[in-house]
Amino acid sequence: MIIQANNQLTLEEFLHLPPGEGDVTYELVDGQAIPKMSPKFFHAKLTRELIKLLEQCCQDKGEVCPEWAVKLTRLGRDWMPIPDILYVSYERLPINWDEDEACPVPPDLVIEIISPGQTFGQMIAKAKDYLDAKVLRVWVVDSQARSITVFYPDAAPQTYMGDELLTDSLFEGWEFTVEQVFQKAKIPLN
Repeated sequence: MIIQANNQLTLEEFLHLPPGEGDVTYELVDGQAIPKMSPKFFHAKLTRELIKLLEQCCQDKGEVCPEWAVKLTRLGRDWMPIPDILYVSYERLPINWDEDEACPVPPDLVIEIISPGQTFGQMIAKAKDYLDAKVLRVWVVDSQARSITVFYPDAAPQTYMGDELLTDSLFEGWEFTVEQVFQKAKIPLN
């Protein structure tokens, strides 16, 4: 179901919509409230392990949060996606910021995990939108391919699989292999 008031929702109208039924959450895309795919078991386990990894690396440097909406702009319009995981440094979001609302600044990192019914192509388009909105890095995690593709604002994307060491200048000194993430999450081989 897509929720739409008149022709297009403004950000303020979207923020004042009643909650969705059950555990449905919505993203604001092109003036419409679009339901977000409900995560499954493997998705949830990958989310948990990636959060653990990020929290080890980013402790006292910023906020690591699952499913936190973020206020961005897409194609000149308000956009409010809900990334699976985001990291926002205290350089972008002051350490004393304490509001119960959507993230008001572009995060340093957004992680999207492909859910059943989503395609890698859709995630490429979403990664481009994130980068255009000044997100510094986007990781797309594919549990079927057991890969993480890293999207950069100023370089071609790079896909990591197996025992390839994933490093990122955004996180100095931090490294891991994609296979370590999948093993810790106990995701079975296809």
